[in-house]
Amino acid sequence: MRQEMELGLGRDSNANASLRMLPSYVLNTPDGTGEGHGLGEEGCWGGCGPADTPCWLPTEQGEFLALDLGGTNFQVLLVCVEQDNIQIDSEIYVIPTSITQSTGEVLFNHIINCIRDFQIKQNLMEQVLPLGFTFSFPCQQLGLNKVREMERASGYEAAAWPLLLPLLQAVLLGWTKGFSASGCVGQDVVQLLQEAAQRKNFGLKVVAVVNDTVGTMMSCGHDDPKSSSTEPTGTGTNACYMEEMQNVGTVEGNQGLMCMNMEWGAFGDNGCLKNIFTDFDLLMDKETINMGRQRFEKLISGMCLGEIVHHILLAMVEKELLFCGKPCPKLQTRDIFQTKFLFTIEIDGLALRQVQAILQNLELEASFEDSVLVREVCETVSLCAAQLCTAGLAAVVERMWENRGLDKLAVTVGADGTLYKMHPHFSQNLQQTLRNLAPNCTVTFLPSEDSSGKRAALVAAVACRKAEPWGQ
Repeated sequence: MRQEMELGLGRDSNANASLRMLPSYVLNTPDGTGEGHGLGEEGCWGGCGPADTPCWLPTEQGEFLALDLGGTNFQVLLVCVEQDNIQIDSEIYVIPTSITQSTGEVLFNHIINCIRDFQIKQNLMEQVLPLGFTFSFPCQQLGLNKVREMERASGYEAAAWPLLLPLLQAVLLGWTKGFSASGCVGQDVVQLLQEAAQRKNFGLKVVAVVNDTVGTMMSCGHDDPKSSSTEPTGTGTNACYMEEMQNVGTVEGNQGLMCMNMEWGAFGDNGCLKNIFTDFDLLMDKETINMGRQRFEKLISGMCLGEIVHHILLAMVEKELLFCGKPCPKLQTRDIFQTKFLFTIEIDGLALRQVQAILQNLELEASFEDSVLVREVCETVSLCAAQLCTAGLAAVVERMWENRGLDKLAVTVGADGTLYKMHPHFSQNLQQTLRNLAPNCTVTFLPSEDSSGKRAALVAAVACRKAEPWGQ
């Protein structure tokens, strides 16, 4: 991981690295205006050392929409920002596989239809509200050179508020999480969304596009301005952290810090992890629509762990180690063993009779002995995922420690993701392993309590005020 981080940060080596190390253009420039978004003495969220706690409530008040697209379930939110309060109404919509694997036009038409449905239910069809767009796929965001062009054209000094820089454009670098809609890679997803709105004669005003992992770090910075951020395990996985600008060869400048979006789900896509894949990992990978890609993500994310367990159980049946050696036709069904079953089976104190009942509901005639073995398989797979995730995180915090030149680094990790939050042992295993792998770092984990959609709406609220001179 450390080697790939170095390659990804280098101007000449970036193209050969499996870690994209994308600049987010969230910088460490202090604000100090008292307007509700100050970044503190030591910089932006993810910096280390004393800092003024940023206030996450924007001074702009009113109603804002948010779209949170990060998987086959996506969320539309109405966020009402008041002086001392935030009220949220939301609805979750499903994107069928037939749409996620269709064309970009079909995908974004479906999204617009869902936004329209939500606005009808909220009696908002007469309004065009500012919308914040959380897009949780690898994107190249607007660079400083483009912002400077806009700055010169408008006479507005964009550098006065660096958080605005990544909000204006996001070019999709590649699909993950089971998506493969054609005609999208290499395109600006905000433009694709707006074009779909035009096709549907639907009023839409996108004012901000936000990566969910960077948003997690921003949100957790409200409670601890030393936050680094990782989304250990949800449908996918990613991490970001604050890097010294002098080490970032892909952008100009060498002063201060920049938040780097690692896109670490692709770690290993260049073959650097080939020696650690098991036969079960390889079998699971062959069944995916992006075989050979997102290799690290497939080892540790909630999207894949259930299917890894599934392949292990199939092998045990073939070796007559489960179910008395009897054939199990139902077990041949792909995705029959979902990751949510690991959550339940591994609960401390869960009686074997309950584990047996879970298996029987899957039409698997399991004995108590079978239930013990299945639980052990689940525990082994989830422990392996937690330890691999920790290895990546240890590489990040150890690099931060070396960059800072401290005897001991104290850092907060803002953590999000269903597997981290809901699995009975994942977070504990991660924290225990990290103490062993990063002895020079004292790491505090801070679960992100805000939804990524809410974070997008709040960023949109601030962007509306700051972007007015640009006519947005």
